[in-house]
Amino acid sequence: MYLFFHFSSRITLQDRDSNTLEPLTRAPLKKRKSEVCKCWSEDGASPCVLIETPHKELEPADPSGFKQYQFKNIFINASPIPRLSWANSDDVWIKMLNKELKYVHDKGYLQRHPKLQPKMRAILLDWLLEVSEVYSLHRQTAYLAQDYFDRFMLTEEDKMQLLGITALFIASKIEEIYPPKIFEFAYVTDGACDTWEIQQMEIHMLKALDWNLCPETPISWLKLYAQVEAQTDGENFLVPQFSQETYIQITQLLDLCMMDINSLDYSYSILAAAAFCHFSTFNIVHKVSGLTWDSVAPCVRWMTPFMDTLRSEATPQLKDFPRVKSDDRHNIQTHVVYLDLKAQERQIDIPDCQLSPVAAVSFLTPPSSTEKTANP
Repeated sequence: MYLFFHFSSRITLQDRDSNTLEPLTRAPLKKRKSEVCKCWSEDGASPCVLIETPHKELEPADPSGFKQYQFKNIFINASPIPRLSWANSDDVWIKMLNKELKYVHDKGYLQRHPKLQPKMRAILLDWLLEVSEVYSLHRQTAYLAQDYFDRFMLTEEDKMQLLGITALFIASKIEEIYPPKIFEFAYVTDGACDTWEIQQMEIHMLKALDWNLCPETPISWLKLYAQVEAQTDGENFLVPQFSQETYIQITQLLDLCMMDINSLDYSYSILAAAAFCHFSTFNIVHKVSGLTWDSVAPCVRWMTPFMDTLRSEATPQLKDFPRVKSDDRHNIQTHVVYLDLKAQERQIDIPDCQLSPVAAVSFLTPPSSTEKTANP
């Protein structure tokens, strides 16, 4: 389905003086003891098991009527998904909510890694988005890679570029029908990582993540919200009904926000709802997500500088990719030079002069499409 490329020049993320981070103390992954709470189905009789992690709650505020879920101090209405002929919409909704509890992300890992600064993470993620566009990878693949990287960093630290490219390699095998070969991922690092190192890091990362590789990313939540808003019934729910043009504008806002470390303060469903809110009304957001304004408002306010910056930029246009159908173009991850946008500098708020020598990584733009040649 996708066309692989050889480059006349390479995408690099490498500081010529110090191209890797020295490993710090490695801490084993601590498995959280799962707890169980119950919710009630619409008839108020049959319970559904919900996975709960410590310090988080997901329980019905009104069990008898299945009116709302409570998640921390957030109240979430019953499933906004229309009645489906092929599945129970409440079950689908509950499974998605459970993943918000199971997959924990926290920007606190920066405290464990003093050499890792927020701008370094932004540079790495920007580079991964760049690689994703070159290989026509889906947006979900790029966001899975981001999730793997951030969750892995909660356990330990290693070479940043090796971690990033390995996360993208794993994500592509989860999401893509025809993922790029491992040698192609090694190639774009310009010699910083070889195939053996990626394979070894893949094994290490999978064990550290305990093979939990299927979170609901901001992209999957956004796609659900957009589809529920556009859909009138559940007969063709799997066929996109929303505007591709509006969708890629919202995803560009999410891309810019994702590179800011403070995005980890919010759950993925909240991030998607806040981004959707900037392109819609809250009444619609409430309808498709069940979230209250009090739960979304802090994220909407935090996201406003990013949105203000994008308003001053050119409106993103759908791009054509080899062997990608026109009705699937909006799903392919695209890249702009996000690091040049002023909002990113304001949110990160770390002058270049304060970055450690390790942070002074270089990044190159991939060759233009005319310079890429397809594999035979």
